[in-house]
Amino acid sequence: MLSKKTKKMIQKLNLSKKDFDDIQAAVEKEEKKTSGEIALALIRESDSYSFWELFFSVIVGGFVFSLLLPLSPFFEKFLASFLWTYSSWQLPAVIGLITFFVIALIFNIANIPSIDRFIIPYVVRHRAVYLRALRHFVESGVYATRDHSGILIFISVMEREVRILADIGLAEKIEQEKWNTIAQELSAAFKANAVKEGLEKAIHDCGLLLQEHFPVQEDNPNELADGLVVLEVAE
Repeated sequence: MLSKKTKKMIQKLNLSKKDFDDIQAAVEKEEKKTSGEIALALIRESDSYSFWELFFSVIVGGFVFSLLLPLSPFFEKFLASFLWTYSSWQLPAVIGLITFFVIALIFNIANIPSIDRFIIPYVVRHRAVYLRALRHFVESGVYATRDHSGILIFISVMEREVRILADIGLAEKIEQEKWNTIAQELSAAFKANAVKEGLEKAIHDCGLLLQEHFPVQEDNPNELADGLVVLEVAE
């Protein structure tokens, strides 16, 4: 069962049920011409990045706290006139509550993808995508095909990054640069909101490389799921 955020992501990408079926058909078509395997995965973001969101929120909260301190006389005067009785602890309590509210507010705002991309260092995002792609590469069994001729096309939407991981059988014959070129073209298609078309082209381009080095055999079992798999962040 997909979460609301994941469903919203799919809607923003304009991917319909028919698009998912067409993408699966495109994979099936290419795999009929090769003994290689093509797996696809889509995820909203490759990590929760909670540490960085909280870190940014605390920094903003600290900045707001430093701005509130010079206003202490104003708050003290306001509290003294507003409350029936005024105690010295009430002033730091009010400033503390305002700071806490700001931190909580910024932490929620930080979950907006465009804000996340601003907050989280590129190196952190880049590594998170690689590790999540590698994890799915193992969990989905791409590494365990008969001829070690499987590839994973992994798309992480928030980070706007595409990774293509090839098993050892392909890595020995095809330079990673060729996979990177396909990944860059697919990433550009996502930015241009041509998701389905970009995926179909990437599948076709990967299929051509697989056909060249792993032509179809008489015994050609389908070892991996053919469709676009949608992953949850917490999985």
